Amino acid sequence: MKLSRVSSLLIRGRRVYRAAGSVCGEPIRDEAVLKNNYSVSAVKDSTALLNRNHGEPSQVVQLESLVLPQMGPESVLVKMLAAPINPSDLNMIQGTYAILPELPAVGGNEGVGQVVEVGDKVKTLKVGDWVIPRDAGIGTWRTAAVLKADDLVTLPKDIPVLSAATLGVNPCTAFRMLTDFEELKPGDTVIQNAANSGVGQAVIQIAAAKGIQTINVVRDRPDLRQLSDRLTALGATHVITEETLRRPEMKELFKSCPRPKLALNGVGGKSATELLRHLHGGSMVTYGGMARQPVTVPVSALIFKDVKIRGFWVTQWKRDNKHDEDALRNMLDELCVLIRAGKLSAPACAEVCLQDFRKALENAMKPYVSTKQVFVM
Repeated sequence: MKLSRVSSLLIRGRRVYRAAGSVCGEPIRDEAVLKNNYSVSAVKDSTALLNRNHGEPSQVVQLESLVLPQMGPESVLVKMLAAPINPSDLNMIQGTYAILPELPAVGGNEGVGQVVEVGDKVKTLKVGDWVIPRDAGIGTWRTAAVLKADDLVTLPKDIPVLSAATLGVNPCTAFRMLTDFEELKPGDTVIQNAANSGVGQAVIQIAAAKGIQTINVVRDRPDLRQLSDRLTALGATHVITEETLRRPEMKELFKSCPRPKLALNGVGGKSATELLRHLHGGSMVTYGGMARQPVTVPVSALIFKDVKIRGFWVTQWKRDNKHDEDALRNMLDELCVLIRAGKLSAPACAEVCLQDFRKALENAMKPYVSTKQVFVM
C-alpha cells in the first residue's frame, strides 16, 4: 500500500532553509511563543527531513527546503512543535514496514503541531489549536505543513508538549491492548516484554492507574538496577530479566500476584514463547517484533491452556474506527486525564534540532537506549 506524503510539494534541491525565529532545543509551550516567532505571511517554506531512497536512516535522510502548497478551503497550515523518532519511522525509511510512502517522503508519523491558518470551509479546527495526526503517513519531521483538517485531531494545550508529541502511537497502543482483549479488573496481572520501550512504559502507567499489576521483562544490561528503579517509579509491580523469566523462581513470584490474564509481546522469538508459558487462558497480543524472529506457539498452550494468540496494530485500529468520531476522541481524552493527574508521563526524551538529525537517527538505532529522540522545531 502506498501513501503519498509530499507529491504536492516542490523540492528546492538540497538548499537548507530555516524559518526566521525558529526555536530549537526549547519546547514551545504556549501560543504566545508561536505568535512571536512565526506569522502566517512568513510561513512560505518548510524545512523537512526526507528520504529519496530506502536504506539506513542516517545515510539516506536529508535536510531540505520544501515550498508549501497553496492553502485549500478544507486545509490548515500547521507549525510543527515536536515530533519523535519511533521504530516504525525507521522501518519505513529502511523499506521494511507494512506501509511505505511514495518517495521522496518526509519522515515521521507522530508529533504535535499548532494551527496557524485555517481554510474557509474548516469548521473543526481554529487558529491556535494543538493537533496530532489521525493516521500514519503525514510526515511530521518538518517545521510546517499544509494538511487536510480531516486528517488531524485536536489535543488540549494544558498538557506538556512532549506528552502531546508522543501520545498518538505508544500510549494509544498500550491503552487499546489493555482494553480490547481481556476484561481486566483491579488486582489482575499483565506480563509484558520490552517493558522499557515506549509502549512498555505506557502499559506500566496505565495499568497502575487502573489497579492492574504488571510483570515487566527487560534484557539484562549494565544499568539494570537504574532501569528497574525507573520502571518501578512509573508503577511497575515486578521488573525481571529475560533470564529470570525462564527460571523456576518464577513460581515464587506468582505467590505474590495472580497468574497473568494478558501477555503483551513486542519482541517475538524465545521471549514470546516464555511469556506464553506463564499464561493459563487469556491472550497474548503481539504488537512488535524487535528480535526479528517468529513467534513459536507450543501446541500445549493452545490445547490445554486455551491461550488466544492475537496481534495489534494501532494504525489499523484507527483506520477501522475512522468513521466513529467518539472512539479516538474518548481514548485521547482519557489519556489526557491521566497526563494531567501525573499518572502518565512521556518517556525520557532527548530534544534535538532538525539540523542534528544524523546523530538523533543514530542514537535511535542503538540498543539498550531508553531515551526517545524528539525533534523540536
